[in-house]
Amino acid sequence: MSYRFGIATTSSAIKVLIWANTGAFIVTSVLPSLSLYLGLAPVAVFEEWWLWQPVTYMFLHGGLFHILFNMLALWMFGAELERVWGTTYFLKYYFLTGIGAGLTTLAVSLLPTEAGTQMYYSVTVGASGAVYGLLLAYAMYFPDRPIYMYLLFPVPAKYFVLIVGAIAFLSSAGASRGGVAHVAHLGGLLWGYVYLKGGLRGILAEFKYRYLRWKMSRLRRKFTVHSTGRRDDSDWRPH
Repeated sequence: MSYRFGIATTSSAIKVLIWANTGAFIVTSVLPSLSLYLGLAPVAVFEEWWLWQPVTYMFLHGGLFHILFNMLALWMFGAELERVWGTTYFLKYYFLTGIGAGLTTLAVSLLPTEAGTQMYYSVTVGASGAVYGLLLAYAMYFPDRPIYMYLLFPVPAKYFVLIVGAIAFLSSAGASRGGVAHVAHLGGLLWGYVYLKGGLRGILAEFKYRYLRWKMSRLRRKFTVHSTGRRDDSDWRPH
């Protein structure tokens, strides 16, 4: 049994995204004021109508380690998904989860709570929402692949996503400053799940399917099957 850290080659979309994020990081490091203009600030979106922010915030990062780990995760999990999906579908999914994470942040900022008010005046940056969406897709396509949590503990991908999703949910429920970013993480997971399940209709169909399976399993426990006659008889039938 062997393990590998990422894959050997980098696909075309991954290269473009990494270069775009790196370029934006360099520019905002030289001109920090651009982060206020291009980052996601609900107060600017709703009051100044800066409608580009749910897209541009994805290319900005708050520090070297922030962009380093996001780009590392994009390379490790995104390249293989692009191979499976193709470049067009991959980019569509990436931007849908990233923008969806931004829209989730905007929606939560309107809640009449202390956390919502704090989020309304905060600035969110980073590709983490889209990266969390990629993590979810990776877990759905390769559920038993081991992912090393904190680079130490091998955890199957399906459980890894459950863990990070729970962390994002619990963190976003608090009123601390870190909850701002965690709402985007959770939004990326939710939008990715809805999209991969075929939208709201697909999710409802899956719930209906699960309910029917549960109902049939309960009905089976109430009946016992007995056969009459022999199978080679013309009047054989189960009861």
